[in-house]
Amino acid sequence: MKATLATIAVIVLALSWTSEAVQVEENGLSFSLQAVKRLQELSGGSAAIELQNPRLRASTMSLCADPMLPQEFLPLCRQRGASASLTRLAAVPMDVCEICAFAACTGC
Repeated sequence: MKATLATIAVIVLALSWTSEAVQVEENGLSFSLQAVKRLQELSGGSAAIELQNPRLRASTMSLCADPMLPQEFLPLCRQRGASASLTRLAAVPMDVCEICAFAACTGC
């Protein structure tokens, strides 16, 4: 019984380490996969529409003012072209990124 619990604990730790190790790169900066997932939640899935219509990119800048935005995005928010970068990050396919089949994802 103890061996089973120890094995389960090791597996859970290994999974948490691997999910934190994946990084998504954009515009010379690197962001954790969890932070990008949070960005996608905050953007409400509108990234695909914004990629097609650049006039809607202003809404992504309101993300920078959102207190729920992970702190690691603040340097990106200060850069020129931040709205385009945030839009691209919000459009990163998470299922593909988790297996590192997407070019912007590293650290698997």
